[in-house]
Amino acid sequence: MNITEIKSDALSEKYYKVKHDSGLTIYVYPKEGYSSTYAIFGTKYGSINNTFKVDSGDTVRVPDGIAHYLEHKLFESEDGDAFSRYAKTGANANAYTSFDKTCYLFSCTDNFEESLEILLDFVQSPYFTKETVQKEQGIIGQEIKMYDDSPAWRVMFNMLMNMYKNHPVRIDIAGTVDSIAQITPEYLYTCYNTYYNLNNMVLCVAGNATVDTVLSIADKMLKKCEPHTIDNIFEDEPDYVMKDYVEQHLPVGMPLFNLGFKEKAGDKRVDEKTLAFTEILLFMLASSTSTLYRELMDKGLINSTFSYEFFEGEGFASTIFSGESHDPEKVADIIKEYIKSLKVNGIDREEFDIAKKATYGDAVASLNSTDNIANMIADFDFSHRELYAYIEAIAKASAQDIENRLSEMLDIEKTTLSVIKNS
Repeated sequence: MNITEIKSDALSEKYYKVKHDSGLTIYVYPKEGYSSTYAIFGTKYGSINNTFKVDSGDTVRVPDGIAHYLEHKLFESEDGDAFSRYAKTGANANAYTSFDKTCYLFSCTDNFEESLEILLDFVQSPYFTKETVQKEQGIIGQEIKMYDDSPAWRVMFNMLMNMYKNHPVRIDIAGTVDSIAQITPEYLYTCYNTYYNLNNMVLCVAGNATVDTVLSIADKMLKKCEPHTIDNIFEDEPDYVMKDYVEQHLPVGMPLFNLGFKEKAGDKRVDEKTLAFTEILLFMLASSTSTLYRELMDKGLINSTFSYEFFEGEGFASTIFSGESHDPEKVADIIKEYIKSLKVNGIDREEFDIAKKATYGDAVASLNSTDNIANMIADFDFSHRELYAYIEAIAKASAQDIENRLSEMLDIEKTTLSVIKNS
């Protein structure tokens, strides 16, 4: 077992990384004086991983939505469900599936050890039968129909479907009613045995916990896994967007929009420096203190729902501006014109200083939240990034770094505007 202490002298903070004998990577971030503890147990497996090879064997193609389906089914066992067990410890438990990961989590103020045992136990104990799988199809089918009627959900996926031609990021995380009808216990076990190998997973604990306590439970609960090689297979994705505009009509009080810029994406996610420079750039461009935001507000084109996001994963990346507007097309035109001007004239140094300080302050403030810490470390582990290196990159960023990053992204010729208007 290998234990590494990771320190930040600038922040006077530290946490621990452990490569456990079982194959699992474990992080423990003790927070002195905290009464609560947050734990997350995740696998690098999400909705985009629908075609793969294991140890260079045959290519396997599984139904869309199976990662999300598997998340639901893991809470069940022959003896009941995990939520009933958590009810006895008082922990607040949940789980989620995203495009590239599935995570199981809980927070508690008491009975941490018992709650962690439950987490490590049920995630390692799959139980799928034909009857239970069929029962879940109706439940998840209703969830899919609910999302189909959600304007906020549809405006995003309409954008992704029209931005990407081949990458499975364009497919709804939950799949479709037709695709989940194809799911069988055999498919679930295949995906579980592929991606729920402890060498492909991470456990992060933050708050009122020690390394010794976490490792004692890990030693007791974890089953040793032999590593295997997973090759995720994606079709080549063209550089261009499929359509630059898509519109749907649903009941909304005001039109919703997502303006996406398709970015260059590689097999791996961006490193700490690139992420830091991107966050500073986007804060400078579209935060509530920015020139662009004030212009859009002064013209009555946006409201406080306006937001931005750098959205990226294996084989996909985009920058998304979203919100509500009576004239989404005008908002998109102004954003693109502003970016075009910024690329010609360069960034304002005073705005850069404000953005850098604010981004750094937000990153440091996130270390006061146990759930933020654990979720960030888990995500950074899967993307081969380190938390303090990211924060240090923000602190050391120069205006030239941001200029260089701007030149690499936000191509106004590669955008998709998705709009939901009232039916």
